[in-house]
Amino acid sequence: MKKTFTKTMLMCGVMALSFSATNSFAQEVKASQEDESGDAKNLVKWNVAALALKTYSFQYERAVGKKISVSLGFRMMPKSSVPFSSTFKSLIDDDQTWESIKDFKTGNFAITPEFRYYVGQSVFRGFYVAPFVRYARYTVDVPYNYEATINGTTMKDKIEMDGNISTLTTGLLLGAQWKLSKAIYLDWWILGPNYGTASGNISGKKNLSNEEQNALRDALTDLEDLPLVKVKSEVDGNGAKIDFSGPWAGMRSGLSIGYRF
Repeated sequence: MKKTFTKTMLMCGVMALSFSATNSFAQEVKASQEDESGDAKNLVKWNVAALALKTYSFQYERAVGKKISVSLGFRMMPKSSVPFSSTFKSLIDDDQTWESIKDFKTGNFAITPEFRYYVGQSVFRGFYVAPFVRYARYTVDVPYNYEATINGTTMKDKIEMDGNISTLTTGLLLGAQWKLSKAIYLDWWILGPNYGTASGNISGKKNLSNEEQNALRDALTDLEDLPLVKVKSEVDGNGAKIDFSGPWAGMRSGLSIGYRF
């Protein structure tokens, strides 16, 4: 009887300790997800405006202070034709160059760490300033068209080219965020200019005669007028290569729906 009683007390003690430890762990987890006011510290957001550019853009934001948060954004655009091609054409401002590259396709992904300071009374609410860094990688497919004159006859031809361009930029985002309900938020990226460097190349393989090399070399030279990036091209009997390097500029903007937890 005495042994049974002792065993029962030991079991009760172990159960009590187990319950206490479980409850303490649950409270610690809950505390890590809430700030001092008891509100959740995390926001996940989807930039719905990016869909107009055939892009999927998401961001995770976490509060680390009363008015401060850190976030990490991810953007991906599957390879496709250029959105708003008429705008892109106006930037080139050369009909022959545009005719040569109008069928090119591009895709990209980007990772963007960000630090936010909210100028209002609390984190996640009101206007904010956010310095950020962005790494992006662009893939390009270009069926480049050109004309060559051989024995007095003008012939149209093309060379299939592809490659990658990587960019690293820093910038400052100005925006505002509103609480729509207990857990739903709206984040407006008003303006986020960024500037940095770019490097990469695209190339294509094709057997070219001397006349074709000269024609393609002249056509590729026109690409040196592209804005915001330096271009250098090389052509030989086996094909062509275009190197991109130098400065790179961009702009962030968007409208995101977020869930707080």
